[in-house]
Amino acid sequence: MIKSLIEKNINNKLFKTISKIADETGVECYAIGGFVRDLLMGFENPKDIDILVVGDGIEIAKKVCNKLNPNYKIKIYKNFRTAAFRYKNIELEFVGSRKESYKSSSRNPKVEIGSLEDDLNRRDYTINSIAIGLNSRMWGKIIDKFNGIDHINKKLLITPLDPLKTFSDDPLRMLRGIRFSCQLNFLIDPQCLKIISQEKNRIKIVAGERISEEINKILMSDRPSFGFKILDKTGILDILLPELTALKGIDEIEGHKHKDNFYHTLEVLDNICLNTDKLWLRWSALLHDIGKAPTKKYIKKIGWTFHGHELKGSKMVLKIFKRFNLPLNNKLKYVQKIIYMSSRPIIISSEKVSDSAVRRLIYDAKEDLDDLLKLCEADITTKNPNRFKKYLNNFKIVRQKIISVEKRDHIRNFQPPIKGKEIMNYFNLKPGKEIGIIKDYIKESILDGKITNDYKSAKSLMNKKGLQMGLKVSK
Repeated sequence: MIKSLIEKNINNKLFKTISKIADETGVECYAIGGFVRDLLMGFENPKDIDILVVGDGIEIAKKVCNKLNPNYKIKIYKNFRTAAFRYKNIELEFVGSRKESYKSSSRNPKVEIGSLEDDLNRRDYTINSIAIGLNSRMWGKIIDKFNGIDHINKKLLITPLDPLKTFSDDPLRMLRGIRFSCQLNFLIDPQCLKIISQEKNRIKIVAGERISEEINKILMSDRPSFGFKILDKTGILDILLPELTALKGIDEIEGHKHKDNFYHTLEVLDNICLNTDKLWLRWSALLHDIGKAPTKKYIKKIGWTFHGHELKGSKMVLKIFKRFNLPLNNKLKYVQKIIYMSSRPIIISSEKVSDSAVRRLIYDAKEDLDDLLKLCEADITTKNPNRFKKYLNNFKIVRQKIISVEKRDHIRNFQPPIKGKEIMNYFNLKPGKEIGIIKDYIKESILDGKITNDYKSAKSLMNKKGLQMGLKVSK
């Protein structure tokens, strides 16, 4: 079965081209890594394929690229003896076989030319150390020096060599193992897990962007909590995201308790993954309660409070994004906004809340309103079925109110009925603060429900406000 699966997936133009060039140049070529692992697990349609070349990977890449399509743009990394190009929808990378040596202060290795065996030895996990021969004499043959196929069948993550050396050399492999465990639902070998805990501080030498790549992949898995619990168990999470681990534990004073906000957060994260594949909304769920640790306070006769945790949490996001070299642009602003507004929707579920509050929620959230509501609904983690039903029904009320108000007032894509240029012409004004004052007054009046969102009402209010300010209507 494995043989027929391999034949089916390498019997195409790409692999036959590689095979022909490998034979012509007299070098050995192998498919290796994640492509082979996924193939053996029954996953097809790869996004990327690694080709191991026992020789000059760059030269083979150039020849294959030229044969497939001379117009393909090839990227060359001389220091690592690799080259890559995009073939159709696949990122294809050719890697010269190598052996590596590391300094304790860096995860960037000194690279030397090596044999096939050297290259297999340097791999992170046995499931990624399986190779498939591509030369005609080795066509489709599996090289499985470390019993990777057996470990795939057992759903086990284990390093090819001593885990202490593997993880100490390149500590990113610890995080990759936790990510693989989360994505593939594999168990990490107990000895490997022990060494990860032992070597956790080595993660500090890894660049922030490499760490965030792995965290992003954990977040985009079906059940991210699985990965974050392993990160917590090994002590790595306390190094990477102490803002999260600070939420752990339940305090009790005078019989008053609060929930464990760490495990609550992981539940919220898993909940929201059922309804969105947006990475930054998942980040928002992960960080939505980080402001609770620094704002936690016990007030006699009231109990535990977390006043202002949304504002505090939104401000804490910047430091985290900088730590992991995440984009400091609209992605950051989006996460901050979702966290800051995370408690707003539940307030408007009350029957006593005015339409004005609904309009302001719609206006402030704008195009992110649906995402905000998804987070609020995911935030329901009570195990009491009656409470769960009640809270979920509250958000149905919120959604109904939003639909009703939006249908009438058109706030979501709000555009001022009166433009600044018209205000200038009406009162014969030059650019200045008066225009902004009038525009804001009209906007606030619409949001407060004092006037409807239409041109005639806005123009009447513009005239009234302008005269109050001592402005004269132009003739």
